[in-house]
Order: sequence, then C-alpha cells, then structure tokens
Amino acid sequence: MRKIGLGRTGLEVSEICLGSMTWGTQNSESEGHAQIDLALDRGVDFIDTAEMYPVNPVRLETAGRTEEIIGSWLAKTGRRQDVTLATKITGAGSNAVKGGPAITPERVRDAVEGSLRRLQTDYIDLYQLHWPNRGSYHFRQVWRFNPSKQDTAAALANMQEVLATLDELVKAGKIRHVGLSNETAWGVSQWVRLAEAGFGPRMATIQNEYSLMCRYFDADLAETCHHEDVTLLAYSPLAAGILSGKYSGDVTPDHSRRALVADLGGRASARAFDVADVYVGIAREAGLDPVTMAVRWTMERPVPTIPIIGAVSCKQLAASLDAANMELSKEVSGRIEAAHRNWPMPF
Repeated sequence: MRKIGLGRTGLEVSEICLGSMTWGTQNSESEGHAQIDLALDRGVDFIDTAEMYPVNPVRLETAGRTEEIIGSWLAKTGRRQDVTLATKITGAGSNAVKGGPAITPERVRDAVEGSLRRLQTDYIDLYQLHWPNRGSYHFRQVWRFNPSKQDTAAALANMQEVLATLDELVKAGKIRHVGLSNETAWGVSQWVRLAEAGFGPRMATIQNEYSLMCRYFDADLAETCHHEDVTLLAYSPLAAGILSGKYSGDVTPDHSRRALVADLGGRASARAFDVADVYVGIAREAGLDPVTMAVRWTMERPVPTIPIIGAVSCKQLAASLDAANMELSKEVSGRIEAAHRNWPMPF
C-alpha cells in the first residue's frame, strides 16, 4: 500500500487509515481485533481513535472503551512497532467526559495519561484536538455558524497555552506529533503561526469530514493545507454509510448506524438519499462497488488526503480497503464532478 507523509513530520503512513469508533458499541472486542488484523494484512499501518469513542451513541459510561480494545490488541500481539496510533482529546461540551470541559493544559495532561493507560502504550504517534474550544461549523453547525461571537484574544491565548503543554509532552516522549480536527482555515493558520513563533509543535494534520457529499474542505482549507503542508485525514468518506446505497429509498437496515442514530448526525434526509443514489448509480454502471469508489475518490484529491475508513464487519471493511488497488477512470471522475455541480451541498 502506498505511503503518505503526515505534514512536515517525516512520518509516513499507509494511504488508508483504519477508523475504530464503532468498537465497543456496534462491535465487540473480538470484532475490533479482527478488523485490525485484516487491515494490517492488507497493508494498513495507521489506526485512528479518540478518548470519547465508541459512538452510536456517545455516552460517558462507554467513553474510552475503543482505546481499551486497541490496547488489548497491542498487549495480545506485541505489534506496537507495526502501527502508527492516532487519538484525540475531546473538546468543550461533550457528554463523553465528565463535565464536558474545554481543552486546557490540565485537560491535555490528564487526557494523554488516560489514553496511554487505555491503549497500553508508552507513546502516542499523533495526538489531535478533537474540535476547537471556540466552536466550529462542522457536524451540520454551518447553518447557524456565527464566528462574530468568538473572542480572538482568548482563543489565541488558549492556543499558546495548549501548544506549550503539547511541547512538554513531546519532550517527555509521551506524544510524537500533533494534529487538529474539525478545524477551520483561520484555526489552522493560527496554530501554524504560533508554532513557528516558538510556542510549541507544528500541527501536522487536520481530521475533518470529507466525502463526495461533504466538500467544505475544497476551498480555503485546501489552500491553507497545501501551503502549510498539513495533511487531511478524511473522516466519514462514505457520509455515514449513505454512499454505500444501503439507505436507498429511505430505509433503515437492521444493525445499521441509522438504527442507532436516526438522523445520521444530521445527514439523513430524502434529498441526501436521492443524491447518494446518483453516486451509487455512477459506481454500479462502471462496475464498481459504491463503497470502493467513494473511498478511492478521496485518495485522488489534489491535496494529500488519507481516508479514515470504518466498518461494522470485515466484509464491509474489505470493500473500503479495495480502494488502494484501483484508480478511477476519467469517465467516472467526470461523471462524479458533474453530479457535484448539480448537487453541491446535499446536507
């Protein structure tokens, strides 16, 4: 499997990242382990998780369980050197951490120690800030996003404090590199500027939603990440499963994500299902699995992009992994872009 660099770190990882957010709710420990084994057999060496996982739903009682499942796999196999581990600290307002606290130096230190303990490792390769304290437009919040309420001075002061703490943890060997998630172009620019001013480590990655149906990244963020050498880790490349075609006709299959989260994080609507059917149709007419096509599309973007793939079965996972072994034809790519022009923002 091809390797992609993470920012300016010098670290290279597989062009596909294994996501883990269903392990502990929709998937058992043994199923999580089986997915890791399959992914590594297929050339994946990059695993992403978070202190708040599993999701579907997010609960205080289950937070951290996914990291524990990864940790038990590491303990069982002794293969820590074979994987690059990424995890995330939860931001303000989450019900997965008691009190839902904002990201502060104290929270960072506590969260890193908790993740290290659950993962049963001495270090984290990529430590990410799950979302900014000041808020963001992700998770369908774009419809009411109002940055005029943000306090610029407070945001920058917090960034400096957090960077200093991350620097301490890097020097202590507990984390190696740092990244962002659910950030904006302004946010990325400020984190990079402050790092270059000497406040702490440089952000190497940004983990944002990105798929055929969600392309906020393609404008200012893509330009920012190109010039600042920040690699995109694309979560939900299948738009929460909508691009697989399984919800076509507005149905809810048993044991699916929608059976647990009815609105699929604000993505579920008749319009979204209709638009997804267009992409599914393009794939099937070309003899492709819609899942494979959707994942592959993210991998062929002009700015370095690594899709984070998730599944509730090894069969589903295999279809995503197949994206590493093919290329989209010019005809398929052209039809995809024509569809995007007609339906640019389905949810």
